[in-house]
Formats: sequence, structure tokens, C-alpha cells
Amino acid sequence: MDDASWKKWKASVTVIPTISIVDDDESVREAIESLMKSVGYIAKVFPSAGDFLSSGHLDDTGCLILDVQMPGMSGLELQDRLVASKSQVPIIFISAHCDADARARALKAGAVGFLQKPFSEDALLNAIKLSLTIDTGRGHDRPDPNPSI
Repeated sequence: MDDASWKKWKASVTVIPTISIVDDDESVREAIESLMKSVGYIAKVFPSAGDFLSSGHLDDTGCLILDVQMPGMSGLELQDRLVASKSQVPIIFISAHCDADARARALKAGAVGFLQKPFSEDALLNAIKLSLTIDTGRGHDRPDPNPSI
């Protein structure tokens, strides 16, 4: 997405979305947080799934960027808990490991996207834009914004 179309889309947003980032790698959290703030989002960062769940920020999260493999509760386990609780928060998974089974499971359970690290800023921003504009009802297959990953 070019800069002009990004600015046009951002201008059409009436509420500034909160993007929650859950990753056990501090450098990844900081980089994504910086990117989110640079394009005008509110960013909240969490080092674990448990920290996110206990934070009280689930209800104000417009999009959840979630690492797959983390100590304790994995990203997929967190997704399972959110789906079971009927949460409608859109999820974009990020992973350093190319795991076709995890990717398929995440997307089938309703994830909006699944990006392999390292990913481009544009790929992440496009996935976030998609997550904020589609119906987040569970149980529906989503178009994968990155079908080649």
C-alpha cells in the first residue's frame, strides 16, 4: 500500500484503534510498537499471553498481533481461549517458524493473517487494515492476505 492510500484510509477512521502486541521477544514488541505509533495507532505491548489476559485491555483491543511460540501459553492457546470466550478481536499471528500446521490451525480458527518473521512493514500494516475492516464473526474462513507464506 502506498503512502497516499494509507493516509487516505487513516483519515477515514473515526476512532483510533488500539493494537495489542503479544510477543516474548522484547525487540519485536518494541519495533512493532514503534511502527504502530508512527502510523497513528495506540499500541499496547505484552511479553506473554497471560500478561495480555490479565491486563484488562482485551475489550479495547481493535487488533491483536500475536506470536505463535511463547513460553507458558502459546499464541494458538490464547486464540483458543479467546474463541471459547466468544471474543471478536481480530488476530494476526507472527512467527519465526514456518509451520504449515500452526498456520492452517490459526486461520481456520479465525485469524486474519499469519506472517512469517521477518515480515515487511507493509505486510503487517495491510493485515491490520484488513483486520479493522472485515467482519470478525468466528467460524468463517477469512481471506489470507499472505497466501504464499
